[in-house]
Amino acid sequence: MTELRKWTKGVQRLALTGTCLLMMASCAAFQQSEDAESLEDLTAEEIYRRAEFTLDSGDGAEAADLFGEVERLYPYSELARRALVMQAYSYHLDRDYEAARGAAERFLGNYPADEDAPWAQYIVALSYYDQIDDVGRDQGLTFQALQALRTVIETYPDSEHARSASLKFDLAFDHLAAKEMEVGRYYLKRGHYLAAVNRFRVVVEDFQTTSQTPEALHRLVEGYLALGLESEAQTAGAVLGHNFRGTEWYESSYALLNGNGLEPAARGDSWLRRVLRQTLRGEWL
Repeated sequence: MTELRKWTKGVQRLALTGTCLLMMASCAAFQQSEDAESLEDLTAEEIYRRAEFTLDSGDGAEAADLFGEVERLYPYSELARRALVMQAYSYHLDRDYEAARGAAERFLGNYPADEDAPWAQYIVALSYYDQIDDVGRDQGLTFQALQALRTVIETYPDSEHARSASLKFDLAFDHLAAKEMEVGRYYLKRGHYLAAVNRFRVVVEDFQTTSQTPEALHRLVEGYLALGLESEAQTAGAVLGHNFRGTEWYESSYALLNGNGLEPAARGDSWLRRVLRQTLRGEWL
């Protein structure tokens, strides 16, 4: 009899729990329906202000949804256009980069001449740039960030976002050079000198304006000496000395060359000699 009462009470508790869950689900559905109805009763301005308040409160995802409702409910209003770029911005703050890029690109497609077009393009660029990871990862996003940032710089040179885009472009460019340096050092450390030299050459020829160039020239001195190519090593040292004489990299290269009975000087007619001639004419760096 006792077991029967326990079983009965268990069934009753289970039934009560199920009833509560159903009531909660019904309330949630009712609330969603009520929210949708309440938004439809609001003007575009009221929904937009609610979205701004939500964004200021730190809820980027909810703000993006509300800005989207402005566009959905009032597609031909003046605020619909602004709401779309604000939706992109809200998604970006929420780190939903793909959604941010999608909204920004849609804005650019619909309103290419709008005053907010530079901002939308900048959001596209940031959607790549803010995902650039450490140097050891694949650099595909860095290339995409550079392309999008260049679009901001070249298409909207007088916009308030052009300067910031230019600074980020330089940082992303340096990031690519750092990747080449990392691979070059890897090869150099393992005695794959020709492969290492090729990586450092890429930095000197294609990324000469970055902070990686002085080290790249020094590593070329190391690599060429290891390969027995003394003329190339001396010329690399000469380019380094002409452009970065006050750096630790030049001091190290000078000591390395001197230790081998050599000195930084233009020798032969290699690609580095061409770089040195460009340097002397002010055409490099």
